[in-house]
Formats: sequence, C-alpha cells, structure tokens
Amino acid sequence: MDGFWSLTMMNERQFFVDNPLNRYAIGDRSNMCTNPDGSLDIYVQHADPGPDREADWLPAPAGNFNVFLRLYWPHSPALTGEWTPPALQRTS
Repeated sequence: MDGFWSLTMMNERQFFVDNPLNRYAIGDRSNMCTNPDGSLDIYVQHADPGPDREADWLPAPAGNFNVFLRLYWPHSPALTGEWTPPALQRTS
C-alpha cells in the first residue's frame, strides 16, 4: 500500500481497550516486519502471536471489536475505487 496509513483498534463501543503493548494503532511508521516477497501480515487478534510476530501485532480485545483503516493523502486509485483494502482473514 502506498502512502501513509494506519489500522486503529477499538472495542464495540468505539473506545480504546487496554492491551499488553499499549498499542491502539499500527501503520506504515510502526517498524513492522515484511515478508521476503515484500508483503505484510498484520496480526489482529487477542492472543499474543509470539515474539517473532509481535512487531506486526495489533492487539484486539477478547470480545467484539472494530478495526478502522485510515489513509492519509491517498493516491488516486484509493479515491476512485480502483484499489480497495484487502479483507481481514480469519485464520483460526
């Protein structure tokens, strides 16, 4: 994804929820670890994914939650609908 972006985590009432990392958002300036092919996996989950994936973890509450994608100065494809963000994928 080009440009500046962030994912923000909130509970079902739109409040931040305490978590072990005190992390409520993750984005292009978060020093995440990319995969060898340049792609990025972000772990949006309650359980700690382990020390090798913690840099890419956005801690979620145990119950319902909302994730917001914010684009700052988006490029034209995001504005015209040519590009849409990939959906969250449940892995377990």
